[in-house]
Amino acid sequence: MAVPAEAFDFIQNLDTLWAIAAGAVLATVGGVTASQLEHRVDTNRARRQAALFFGEIMAMLSIVVTSAERAKGIGDPFGPVTMRLLRTVRREIDVYDRNRERLFELPDPALRARIHMVLLRATMGVEGAIEAAAEVVALETELKLNPNMSNEQRSHLQTRLADQLSRREGGFEFLSESAAQARALTKELEPVAGVDFTTLAKAVQSVQASAALPAPGQASPPEPAVQNSALPTIAPSLEAGA
Repeated sequence: MAVPAEAFDFIQNLDTLWAIAAGAVLATVGGVTASQLEHRVDTNRARRQAALFFGEIMAMLSIVVTSAERAKGIGDPFGPVTMRLLRTVRREIDVYDRNRERLFELPDPALRARIHMVLLRATMGVEGAIEAAAEVVALETELKLNPNMSNEQRSHLQTRLADQLSRREGGFEFLSESAAQARALTKELEPVAGVDFTTLAKAVQSVQASAALPAPGQASPPEPAVQNSALPTIAPSLEAGA
């Protein structure tokens, strides 16, 4: 029995349909695979950049607080340099506040919580120290400029002054504890960021050493006459790790 010519046309068209269907399936699979790979690459990049960002915030917090601790031990404990360094810490925390949503790019919820709590504690400490320091200056000025005030009023101001002195010291100690915790967190973030954050301390020390050297042909700069007026060497403890 002869096979009609239309049957061969049908078989040929069926092969074409199978080829089209197979091509569509392969294209779909390839597109899905490419999308997944792109998503994974983007996720890994975002995770690394977030770890780098928060690691640098933590490292700089530790560096500046260590510098403030050294400045505090020279002359007036809360002199101009110490207060400028405390305000620098506050600005570093402001950078975190403006980018807090980037925490969700880190996959570990426990790590996210520790980063947030350390920076929250640092905020409480530095704001407490700055506010108490301003109040101390105001109270000391009032006591000095009003020598004829009543004994009752003077006693009240002196009590307030003692309270603010205690708050100022307590805020600074709270900030120092937070900086120590920040140093530990930078070590946790290093594998994710792919960066050794102790190099930040080395870079800062290198810049300070360069700034301290006199220019060729110039004499060494004179020693400062006022204590707590020169920036101390920063953060060797960061190089030693947590």
